[in-house]
Amino acid sequence: MSERLQPGDTAPAFTLPDADGNQVSLADHLGRKVIVYFYPAALTPGCTKQACDFTDNLEVFADSGYDVIGISPDKPAKLGKFREAEDLKVTLLADEDHAVLEAYAAYGEKVNYGRTYQGVIRSTVIVDEEGKVERALYNVKATGHVAKLLRDLKIETA
Repeated sequence: MSERLQPGDTAPAFTLPDADGNQVSLADHLGRKVIVYFYPAALTPGCTKQACDFTDNLEVFADSGYDVIGISPDKPAKLGKFREAEDLKVTLLADEDHAVLEAYAAYGEKVNYGRTYQGVIRSTVIVDEEGKVERALYNVKATGHVAKLLRDLKIETA
């Protein structure tokens, strides 16, 4: 596992397929801030809650200069089903080989119910307009995370 990112680090570059198979790069978002969040699996309760929370606040984030990208190890086809089933507006990207997850230290050892295994560490990295890490949050909770981000970033909601 890579070392956890720190504010000021250069965010690892990536190009991954979205739910429609189109390639999306972090570089496409230079000049805007980007919230990159990593989640374990599409169509699961916690990940659905988190994706819906981001979708519900997408306009608020956009109005404050933030783009939002969700990354999981799912296949693009599963991301498409997830988007359709939940009417998601967030850009969802597939990292099937875990290369980006590992570069962002969002994949590694986890313990659940006393069992140790390798998996996605629910994380959020905020990248500034120049591609530098502004904040890196690890082991975040699915529920309430978006509301906390809005508070921490001092983004006003209606």
